[in-house]
This record gives sequence, structure tokens and C-alpha cells, in this order.
Amino acid sequence: MIQDLPFFLASLHRAYADGLTPMEAMRECRRRIVAAEDPGIFLHLADEAELVAMAEALGPFDPAAKPLYGLPFAVKDNIDVGGWPTTAGCPAFAYVPGEDAFVVAKLREAGAIPVGKASLDQFATGLNGTRTTGPAPINAINPELVPGGSSGGSGVAVGKGLVTFSLGTDTAGSGRVPAAMNGIVGLKPTLGSFSATGVVPACRSCETISVFALTVDDAHAVFRAAASYDAGDSYSRRIAAPVPGPVPQLAIGVPDKATRKFFGDTAQEENFDAALAYLAAQGHRIAELDFTPLYDIAIMLYEGPWVAERHAVIEEIMRDRPDEVLPVIHEIVGKALQFSATDAFRAQYRFRDLKRMAEEMTEGLDMLCVPTIPGLCTLADIEAEPVAANSRLGTYTNFVNLLDMAALAVPVMPRPDGHPGNVTLIAPAGKDALLASLGRVLQAQLAGAPGAMGWEMPPLAEAAPEAAEDEIVVAAVGAHMSGLPLNHELTSRGGRFLEAAETAPDYRFYALAGGPPKRPGLVRCDQNGQGHSIAVELWAIPESQMGSFMKGVPSPLTIGTLTISDGRKVLGFLCESAAVPDATEISQFGGWRAFLENQTAKAAS
Repeated sequence: MIQDLPFFLASLHRAYADGLTPMEAMRECRRRIVAAEDPGIFLHLADEAELVAMAEALGPFDPAAKPLYGLPFAVKDNIDVGGWPTTAGCPAFAYVPGEDAFVVAKLREAGAIPVGKASLDQFATGLNGTRTTGPAPINAINPELVPGGSSGGSGVAVGKGLVTFSLGTDTAGSGRVPAAMNGIVGLKPTLGSFSATGVVPACRSCETISVFALTVDDAHAVFRAAASYDAGDSYSRRIAAPVPGPVPQLAIGVPDKATRKFFGDTAQEENFDAALAYLAAQGHRIAELDFTPLYDIAIMLYEGPWVAERHAVIEEIMRDRPDEVLPVIHEIVGKALQFSATDAFRAQYRFRDLKRMAEEMTEGLDMLCVPTIPGLCTLADIEAEPVAANSRLGTYTNFVNLLDMAALAVPVMPRPDGHPGNVTLIAPAGKDALLASLGRVLQAQLAGAPGAMGWEMPPLAEAAPEAAEDEIVVAAVGAHMSGLPLNHELTSRGGRFLEAAETAPDYRFYALAGGPPKRPGLVRCDQNGQGHSIAVELWAIPESQMGSFMKGVPSPLTIGTLTISDGRKVLGFLCESAAVPDATEISQFGGWRAFLENQTAKAAS
């Protein structure tokens, strides 16, 4: 029966292939919204006739042309949908845009159907979801908990199975905290990958539209449909959006024991430890870090002059109609008037110092893994400490956008008290697909049913292990391998890991002079029986990026044809034989990682 149909992308598309019509699905979506009996989720709803009209306009089921065909989605009410009011959570601020926000238009082109505008903390200022002028949305998992904010309605709409996905926004964690509170996925993409055209900003320089979904695969499908350069948005960037691939061996930074913060929530602490134990058991290297510089950056977002960006958006209404703005928003945004232009520059200098520290401590790491929230937050907590309890929710989220990083909040195993667990994976800009590659495996292996409906997760599709027609396979042998200093030269160009492999036994391997970074040289051996098999990683790079990648390969390295142990021929890093006399042969280690581990062990002894 349609009433029992999970709103996963795969489930809906299977139903459409079997004859379900989008009109029937939209009527069911509307029925579920009414049955939820939660007036705090939506601030505006499309009526049934409007939904059916949008569904009819889709035409026949064609997921190749419209990859999000027939998927209902909610839109946070600081993002424009043409003809619907945008309020940013403040009725006095409301206006009716004549056209969709750029991202909403992209999603419609992909076949998705907007069903309503979701509730938010007023002017997207908050992480708890209760800073609303009307009723706050009710947490999907436990009504005693806050829904999470500022994208509270968007998170709850997905958590209760009312829509397949929703759009939020994220400055300080608003695309991640509601995910943790409602047991779902929260995707905060690389800044600039989603256009901000048609969005009421909070902090325009360090925010983005975000995505909530029931699964990582669904969230990433939305990312691929929406990520597009917009010449009309001066913050827009060209960010590659490849499909997730197999997971390489990763180096993952985590807060060390001394700097982990759980504020007494021992269940959250145990849950995080269990998630890290799983990652280590899968062969990933866990590096414990002193998170103090990241916490110091996080504090700057609200305690420093960045709050003036929020004031720049709502200055007029705060001045001329102050009663229309919630007192807590006045308190937070009003801090902007305490800062001078001189303070702003001093804060920038301090931030740059902290950013350099963060870069140095994360060098050589593929990503970070943190608790999405330090602990659960109840409605009673917010009532007792409106600002302090809200601030605690941002412990592991506030620094991410300031550092221009991508993030993915992923459900993991339940906490000891039964509430869904959630961790956030954080990586440098452009590594959205890498986050999805690991996140989808984490969710599939560790998490139970997403949200509150008890729907069984759809089978995890095999990650794309082969290069697409518009991709070129490149064998990395040294510093370009995952977790090593030059890997970003692949990932920043949309490169994705395919598999670990080794060469045919026809090569000799050398540690070249010079650096940093230290580099190896792979030389084809002309004498039979004198060669070795050397460990490599195969990566797929978009054809359009191959020229710029090769342009950056310095002498004596070159890109040539390698033979893999199974006979395949691929492009890869080779070295001119002229560099051999000044190099040290390391063929006996069988690969660059083994050599580096040997060097580290020597240094420690």
C-alpha cells in the first residue's frame, strides 16, 4: 500500500517504474503532512491541486533525464520558491519572490517537487529550533528533545518521513545539528558549490544551503543535481560532484581525550568511541589531535565581529520594528554594535593565526571525524539556559565553514540510551564525494532505520569501482595517495579513489632527493628478474581536469603508461632514470606507505 511506501529515492523510483504516478505520491505526501499533526514543521504548504499540477508536469518516468524524478522536498523558509512567501521566520519581513532560488530551480529541473516552506529559527540564528514566532517543530525521535536548528522544520520533515529530502542552510551547524537530533543525514557541502541566489543570508561569506535526507546516497544525489556554478552569485565556485567511489585507506583526525567535550553526556561519549573503534577496525589510521585551535575558531563566529554579517541583513527591521524580532535574536545580533572596523581586522588577524595552526595540525589527514553534537539537548535545557545550551550544540560545528571545509553528518549505531548516534565527517573543500564514500558505508554498516518511521534501509548499491567514459585512470605511487600531502591535487579536481593495486614486477622504486614533500620515483626495470611489484592507488580524474593536473607534475617525475599486476595498462607516475644516481632505492619496501612507516618507526626508536 502507498501508505507504507518509504520515501527513499530508490523506493519511490521503484514504485514509479512499477506504475505509481507522481500525482498519487504527492497526494500521499500531503496526507502524511496532515497526519503528522505538527503545525510547527511548515510555515507554508502547497495545496493538493498545486502539488498535483507540479506532478503532472513531470511527464513519463525518466530517471536518466530527471534523476530526482517525483521526489517531494521541503524548503527552509529563508530560501525562495517562486510565488510562495519567504519569511525567514519573521512575518514582518515576508515577501513573495517572483522566481525560485537558483538551487530550487536546479532541483525542479532534476524532477523534484517542492511541497512547502519549513520552519526555522528566526533569521537562521540558532541551533536548537525553538527560536520561532509560532510553535516549534516537534522532534521526530523524542518530543522532549529540541528539534535542532536553525533548520528545525527541514530536519523534522525528513525525520518523520514526510519528504524524501529537504533544504536547510548552514552557517554554524544548522545543516548538521537537526540531523543528529532527528536521526538522519545532514550534508553541508563545500562553500560555493550551491548558489546563494535567492537565499536570505545569515552570514553570506561563510554559509551554504544544506541537504537533509534519510540516506547518504539520497543526500549526495541531491548534491549532484544542485551543485552548479552561478555567474550571478559572486561566492559561487566550480566544485566537482563525482559519484561516491570505494573507500581508500584514510587518515582521520579526531579530538584527543583531553579536548573532547561531552558536557556530562556519557552515552554520547561511548557512542563516539564505538564509531572510532569501527573506523580503526576497517584499517583507517586514527590521529588524535588537540582541538583547541578549532574550538577557538568556533568561538569567534558568535563572540567576534562576524556577528555583524547577521546585523547587516536585518539592521533595518531591528532598528525600525524591533518588536518583530525575538528578544534572543536581539541579544545575539545586537552584539554587532559593540565592534568597530578595527576590531574586525584584529579578529581577521587572529583567525588567520588559528587557521594556520589548524592547517598544520591536519596536514596529511584526509578528514576529521567528530561527534555531530556533544550531547542531547532537551526543551527543558533550552528553557533553563537559552543561550548557553544552544551554544553547546555548536561545539563541533561552528568552525567548519570559517575554515572552508565540507561536512557530512551521518547516523551511526544507537547510543546506549537508544537514541540514534551521529558523527560528522569533515574534509577540505571539494572532497564532498570522499565524505559520501565513507559516510554511506558508515550508515549502512552501523545505523538502524533512519528517522522515526522504522523503514528498513535500502540495500547499499555498489560504489562505482570503474572509471566513467569521461574519466581517466591514474596510478598514484607516492605523495598523491590518499592521506598523503599531495592527495588534494587529485581530489580538488574531482578525482575519486577506485582501488588499491600493485604494478607488474617490472619496476624499481626510489626515494628522491629534495622535498618537502618527500617524493618517490618509479622506474621501469630493463633487466628481467631485477624488478619489483610496487603498491599503487588507482584514481579516476575527469578528462577536463587532466591537463591542469599533468601541468603540475614536476621533473624528474612524468606521467607515462604503467602495467598493473593483472595486465591492465594505466597512466601513472614514472620517474626519469637520470634522477636515480642521487636517489635511495626503496624497492624492498614494496610501496611508499611501507617506506614512510619504516622511517617513522626509526625516528621513534
